[in-house]
Amino acid sequence: MTSSTIRSGAGDHAVADPGSPAPRRGDGLAALAFLTPSIITFLVFVLAPTVGVLVLSFYNWNLLSDGTFTGFDNFVRLLHDGRLLGVYGSTAYMALVILAVNVALGLLLAVLLETRMPRWLRGLFRLSFLFPFVVSASAVALIWRFLLNKDLGLVNYLLGLLGADRIDWLGSSAFAPVSVIVVNSWKTIGFSILVYIAGLQSIPKELREAAIVDGAGAWTRFWRITFPLLSPTVFFLVVINTINSFQIFAEPRVLTQGGPGDSSRTIVEYLYDRAFGDFDLGYASAIGITFAMVLVLLTAIQFWFSRRWTFYS
Repeated sequence: MTSSTIRSGAGDHAVADPGSPAPRRGDGLAALAFLTPSIITFLVFVLAPTVGVLVLSFYNWNLLSDGTFTGFDNFVRLLHDGRLLGVYGSTAYMALVILAVNVALGLLLAVLLETRMPRWLRGLFRLSFLFPFVVSASAVALIWRFLLNKDLGLVNYLLGLLGADRIDWLGSSAFAPVSVIVVNSWKTIGFSILVYIAGLQSIPKELREAAIVDGAGAWTRFWRITFPLLSPTVFFLVVINTINSFQIFAEPRVLTQGGPGDSSRTIVEYLYDRAFGDFDLGYASAIGITFAMVLVLLTAIQFWFSRRWTFYS
């Protein structure tokens, strides 16, 4: 019988194609079993804390007494907190520089690592860039705190050999943010390099070989072939690094404690101080909610602009 439909007195009944597997109830249960750990993790560690912070932002609570409902008072306080604006400024400065370093310098290093060199040397460079990324941020910051010490640090010792004056890397309002930028970039750039290398390896070699035959130079090949095909990878790293760089905490906390003043203090660090230093959890929750909205807005803007320069093959 070639027809997939059999007519009977009760009506038309569809008969499944014998070549296609019949759906089984066990498949759905198996899928649910695999998804259950992720669902539970999302509910417990993402959704529940988010709802808790949203509710807490309408209360005045110090962890010791019963919370008092204050409505939108915590959000009104944000408008009159002059210090918060300065912290946003220092955070944006450090985050944008870190973003530029990770995206631009990461791309340059990835392209250099993909050039012709011995395989063992290429593997050594990849490992040296990736190793800091897998190390704890606090451990990295603690090591760099000794390296950047004004009197005993290795960095100032090397500068002294070159005849330069010692720099107060961690105690100067001009150099403290620079120290945070250097340490965070040194730790995180390996991830960008790794993602870039994966994107470069996905580009067909035939396209670049054809461009070489046509007489295109290295810069022309990069700008006309490599970058357009790599633009989705660049966009991904722009979004990820923006979110991560605005949320840095361990490096300024260990290196400078946000100082001097608020020159190297980040929003996450300021939120932490208000919550667990001043025990003002309601106001800290309001800061967290508005900060999350800022990140969502930045991501939405990036997605909107990406339509002009991102090309998907």
